[in-house]
Amino acid sequence: MLSATTRTTPQPRAPRPQRTRRRSVGIVLARVGQCFVAFTVAQVLAYMMVPPPLTMFMVEDRIAELLHPRKGYDFRYEWVAYSDISDHAKVAVIAAEDQKFSEHFGFDFESVEKAIADHERGRKLRGASTISQQVAKNLFLWPGKNPVRKGLEAYYTVLIEALWPKRRILEVYLNTAEFGNGIYGVKAASEEFFDKPPSDLSRYEAALLAGVLPNPKRLRADRPSSYLERRTYNIVVFMRRIGGTEYLEGFWGGAS
Repeated sequence: MLSATTRTTPQPRAPRPQRTRRRSVGIVLARVGQCFVAFTVAQVLAYMMVPPPLTMFMVEDRIAELLHPRKGYDFRYEWVAYSDISDHAKVAVIAAEDQKFSEHFGFDFESVEKAIADHERGRKLRGASTISQQVAKNLFLWPGKNPVRKGLEAYYTVLIEALWPKRRILEVYLNTAEFGNGIYGVKAASEEFFDKPPSDLSRYEAALLAGVLPNPKRLRADRPSSYLERRTYNIVVFMRRIGGTEYLEGFWGGAS
C-alpha cells in the first residue's frame, strides 16, 4: 500500500535587507525630488506675478557690507513696472549682454563656443551668460562657480524660460541687475546717476548704464572712463544693428 505524500506550500522568501534599504532610499529620494520641483516651480510662478522683495545676490551683498563696510556703499533697490522703463534701456541691456535674447530658450551655445575658442587663442575668458541665466543666478542662487550651483542655474533658467514671457524676464533683469556699488535696478540707477526717472532715459544714457554691467562696483555711468565710453559707443552701434526699439515688438507680450 502506497503512503500518501504531504505537499508543503513553499514559503515566500523574506526580502533581503540590502534590497529593502535601497527601495526605501529610492522612495525618500523620489519624494525629496518631487518636493524640490514643486517648491522651485512655485518660486518661479510667484515671481512671475509679484516683484521680488530681494534677490540672493542682494542678500549676499548686504551681508558682505555688514562684515566689511565699503566706502561709498549705499544700498538702493526699488521696483518699477516694465511700462515705466525707457525702451532704450531695454534694448541697451540686450545689445550689451544678450543679442539673441528673443531667439534662444535660455542658452546661447554659439556664444559659449566662441568664448571658449577665444580663450584657447590666448584671449581673456569672457562671460557668455544670457539674460535669462543671469536672472536665474541673481534671483535664486548664491555667488560661485561650483558644478552644483551651475547645474541649479541651468535648471532655474529652463523654468524661467518655460513659465515666463520674455517681457517678464527682461523686466526682472532690469529691476534686479546691479548698476553701481549697492545700486540695484534701473530706477535707482537712473535717479542716482542722471537725476531722472527710468522712463526718460535717452539712448546714450541707457547705453552707459548697460556698459557698467560687467563691473558695476568699479565703473560709474556718471563718471565714465575711456573704457566705458568706448564700450558705450559699441553698445549704441549694436542697439542700431539689432533694430533699435522696434526689436521689442517681437517679444511675447509686445513692447511697452
